[in-house]
Amino acid sequence: MEGTVGRIRALKEKRNAVILAHNYVAGDVQDIADHVGDSLGLSVAASETDADVIVFCGVTFMGETAKILNPGKTVLMPEPEARCPMADMCSAESIRAAKLEHPGAAVIGYVNTNAESKTEMDVCCTSSNAVGVASATEAGKIIFLPDANLGRYVSENVPDKEIVLWEGYCPVHQSISPDDVSRLAASNPGAVVMAHPECTAGVLALADYIGSTEGMVGFAKASDAKTFVVATEVGMGHRLELECPGKDFVFPPNSVCEAMKITTLESVEKCLEGMTGEIRLPKDVMDRARVPLERMLGTPNPV
Repeated sequence: MEGTVGRIRALKEKRNAVILAHNYVAGDVQDIADHVGDSLGLSVAASETDADVIVFCGVTFMGETAKILNPGKTVLMPEPEARCPMADMCSAESIRAAKLEHPGAAVIGYVNTNAESKTEMDVCCTSSNAVGVASATEAGKIIFLPDANLGRYVSENVPDKEIVLWEGYCPVHQSISPDDVSRLAASNPGAVVMAHPECTAGVLALADYIGSTEGMVGFAKASDAKTFVVATEVGMGHRLELECPGKDFVFPPNSVCEAMKITTLESVEKCLEGMTGEIRLPKDVMDRARVPLERMLGTPNPV
């Protein structure tokens, strides 16, 4: 693997490229990235980079987001077929239908959506800022999509808004059961439970901390606990172990996102070598989708 890593570094310099990797991709891919983080952190990194080429190690909606925020840059996906199942649970057409059903409602869309779906949104959010974005929205009624679990969490924390929930979900977080978490907690006495807000309400009720993957890193680093039960995708373990040496992290069984694991060092090298997997989107789609993303990032403020 050292040869592959060396070639990636050389190609990155040759192409003036930056590599972004989500917390859920394989650990060796995280290790060669310039930025590793959650959807919000990577969206910010994508909006601020001065590189000519962005290589996005994650799923396709993330690469699309980077392209929308950087229309003049080349954005490459090492694995163009790495699609997020939840993002595919929400189409632009279905959002238009929901807006007709709930006239006057603001549409807040999780960044985990495809580019065309973003064209129908008022503002995007991530798990890091969903509560804040909903709180800042002036409308009293919000269509929150596509993740019903995150939407339910937002509604509990923003009680003055009427939240219309979508019927979408992350298959990985949906599959984590309260029994899974309870068993792990019982077999690791004193363990602190951290849960992603994409988990079901039953899992969140067992959590000592609820937050995004980036939030989990900060919480674990600050905590005096030595063992953590982590209700999210298992790839997060690599980042947590690097950032929190001497602490143990245990994950529920089968908490693996296959789409996130498709990207390998070899596919990163291949895409940089051949400049393959380029994200291409129609200009009108990018222009319309950029509005809710920029509102999410604070320019201008959320509606």
